[in-house]
Amino acid sequence: MHGGTAAERARSMARSGQHFLQIPGPSPVPERVLQAMDRQVIDHRGPEFGRLGREVMDGCRSIFRTAGPVVIYPSSGTGAWEAAIVNTLSPGDRVLMAETGQFATLWRQMAARLGLEVEFIPGDWRRGAPPDVIEATLASDRSHAIKAVMVVHNETSTGALSRVPAIRRAIDAAGHPALFMVDTISSLGSADYRHDEWQVDVTIACSQKGLMLPPGLGFNAMSEKALAASRTNRMPRSYWDWAEMLKPNANGFFPYTPATTLLYGMREAIAILHEEGLDAVFARHHHLAAATRAAVGAWGLEVLCQEEAEHSPVLTAVMMPPGHDADHLRKVVLESCDMSLGAGLGKLAGKVFRIGHLGACNSLVLAGALSGVEMGLARAGVPHRAGGVAAALAVLAEPGDGGLRTQERHGKAA
Repeated sequence: MHGGTAAERARSMARSGQHFLQIPGPSPVPERVLQAMDRQVIDHRGPEFGRLGREVMDGCRSIFRTAGPVVIYPSSGTGAWEAAIVNTLSPGDRVLMAETGQFATLWRQMAARLGLEVEFIPGDWRRGAPPDVIEATLASDRSHAIKAVMVVHNETSTGALSRVPAIRRAIDAAGHPALFMVDTISSLGSADYRHDEWQVDVTIACSQKGLMLPPGLGFNAMSEKALAASRTNRMPRSYWDWAEMLKPNANGFFPYTPATTLLYGMREAIAILHEEGLDAVFARHHHLAAATRAAVGAWGLEVLCQEEAEHSPVLTAVMMPPGHDADHLRKVVLESCDMSLGAGLGKLAGKVFRIGHLGACNSLVLAGALSGVEMGLARAGVPHRAGGVAAALAVLAEPGDGGLRTQERHGKAA
């Protein structure tokens, strides 16, 4: 029996076509990944699993762009956050974080619950983490009391992308030894990211966004500096302990029962990303994002992120006109177009809606999604100009990187 009420089942059966899942994660799972997961589980202590585990772990390193280890937890991204903290820091340690949005705020709350002292750089939720403020704060910390700098790469609640290379340069310019931790939960596999080159100490990620899998896998990539910290820190851990993971990982195994079917899917998702080529994947996402911003501008609405160099390639958060409720618009779009848009989170609830254009999204999918938004704006009575879809199509019809090189230039100059 299908779940839901009889009325809900009737509405579902009456709909034709495919549901548009345009939230910024979980993203739609490609058919190839679904088919790869449609397999019987195997002995997770046997040789076939060892081969699978080694293949997936090696593939993960290629996506994080690291030669170091990547551990895989049966967890959400939140679990990967906790693993990063408990393996490197001690109760009472001071850490520096930036208020870029709802997820940075939640990470701060977790850090405080785990006994860390958090210095939180205030923000307006319309831009990424500020490299200049980070540099000044670290430069003034002459006793090196700050043990880690922790930033969200792509703030899923706002559509702002923090400039990780510029933050790395800020840490170096301050001559500070703090660990550098980066949340790539909504960016890995969709936005350019380089764990080793950008000298990140711990990278946090999960499966259900740019990696195009169902929820259920959390990841930590770690540097030698982070591993050294894990051998001397005093935070209690058991399930999350890197040392316990790394020992069996050397042969492709796990210290406890792994999520075997998700690992099948992960192997296929890695293959898909490499077949397209990571640089091509990132350029595609920037192209889709540029088309989405063109639509928003043509509608006469405002993109939440105010910094051109920090526009997210993963999602676009759109501000509602005063007096109009984003959740009402989302309800109208869902009921009339069978499309899910992302809600405003935290203090943005009801004020913005979010259009996801990540993972397996392509130009035709985005064109359909933006058509649904334009129809929804009209049906919900939201003041706007017509022509957003046409403006997006003009961008999509032209080859290009959607501003990827412009953003790279901004990042290197910052």
